Amino acid sequence: MITLSETRRREPVTEPPKVRVRRQWDKKLYWIATHSLGIAMGVIFMLPILFVFLTAVMSSDQALSSNFWPKEWHFENFIEVFEKAPLLQYFGNSMLYSSLATIGALVSAIPAAYALSKLKFRGQNLFFMLTVAAMMLPPQVTVVPLYDLWVRLGFTGTLVPLIVPYFFFDAFSIFLLRQFFLTIPKDYLEAAKIDGCNEFQAMVKVLIPMAKPGIAATAMFCFLFTWNDYFGPLLYTGETRDSWPLSLAIASFRGMHHVEWNLTMAATALIMLPVIVLFVFAQKSFVKGVTFTGVKG
Repeated sequence: MITLSETRRREPVTEPPKVRVRRQWDKKLYWIATHSLGIAMGVIFMLPILFVFLTAVMSSDQALSSNFWPKEWHFENFIEVFEKAPLLQYFGNSMLYSSLATIGALVSAIPAAYALSKLKFRGQNLFFMLTVAAMMLPPQVTVVPLYDLWVRLGFTGTLVPLIVPYFFFDAFSIFLLRQFFLTIPKDYLEAAKIDGCNEFQAMVKVLIPMAKPGIAATAMFCFLFTWNDYFGPLLYTGETRDSWPLSLAIASFRGMHHVEWNLTMAATALIMLPVIVLFVFAQKSFVKGVTFTGVKG
């Protein structure tokens, strides 16, 4: 026979509503406490974006004042910026510059990183040290001879001087991919070579599919750098308005007597939007690629 005490033990114990609510609040407070640093950093990084958006929907007079919150919401500013300047053309120039430069960086960096990480040859460490030294070299050091070269070739005023160098050498992409390739065991490549693959086939069929996170992170770094690049386009396309990317187009949002900050911020928000969308969709690959890049050196 089942006693009364055993029956009470089998009955589910129900918590009072106050205790249940208190426990849920304790879990939320614990989560906030453990993620407090990340939340604080997120708020700090989001404040400039919030400031850009709020200023973009202000009137021209209020944008020059000290008010942080708009009194009236002028969403038509996002349409007016297209009337002030041909943003679609500038957007196409930026996409052309960033996309081709990213492709060129990957095409040139993947074989170089493969050679520096998986092959053994005389002077390998020297080539790697030269790559690291090239990362530390300020771009202003090579501006004069490169500009003279492109002037002689007749390509100034176009995006060619900005895109072509990425198809030959990009030190940062090579370094980043080399660090990621070192985390991939050589056993996979040796197994592919036993099956009859040469070095190029092993790189294309084995290494590249396994290194997709690292390649995605490198591509995003290169895309973001070229998308935000101002010095290069100013140097080579500053006098040719039709070749301007978006980074230079911001300077055209000026009135006769004052800067129209509301339109400037509206254009800035539109420029930031593709980058934010790209990061949202490639976030996992980007974080994974950056995480595994510095594991082994």
